[in-house]
Amino acid sequence: ASPVPITLAIVARTLHQGALSGLAYGAGTVSGILVFLFLAAMGLSVLAGEMAGAMTVLRYAGAAWLVWMGIRLWRSPAVVPDVSARAPRRGVLRDYLTGLTLNLGNPKMPLFYIALLPNVVGPNLTGAEAGQLALVILLVEALVIGGHVLLASRARRLLRSPRVVRRVNRTAGGLMVGAGAATVAVH
Repeated sequence: ASPVPITLAIVARTLHQGALSGLAYGAGTVSGILVFLFLAAMGLSVLAGEMAGAMTVLRYAGAAWLVWMGIRLWRSPAVVPDVSARAPRRGVLRDYLTGLTLNLGNPKMPLFYIALLPNVVGPNLTGAEAGQLALVILLVEALVIGGHVLLASRARRLLRSPRVVRRVNRTAGGLMVGAGAATVAVH
């Protein structure tokens, strides 16, 4: 299931921008998982090792984006949200790409999928086995991320006063800053 920084970012995005934003971010993180699974299945661990510098840049860029968005959210005016409002398409794509970028830059991902996974499932992961593993990952992540988004969406409906919204904005903004900091701090 999703690590804590990813979970915090999904909840914060859902609280502030709605379920579609949280789901888009979560879909981006799962896409990152599938990229590493594909690399492991193709036996491209050497290539992934060579991409370490690029992954570090992606991780720092994604973390900076989360911190910036968290600060913006912390400082935003307390506006009672329209619970029926959806995030704009441009925002959904941006959320997806942020989730993807942060997961591609996560140093634990290549370690697990490219270094450890072949030792667990064997050095010759077949396409069928990789497909089965991808399906299990998709199902588990859909349940976990969907549950986080559902709970955060329900909590979002409780935001009826500017005072409560201000507190939630600051909490969600703090969570996003924390998720960005955790992304950089975890090596």
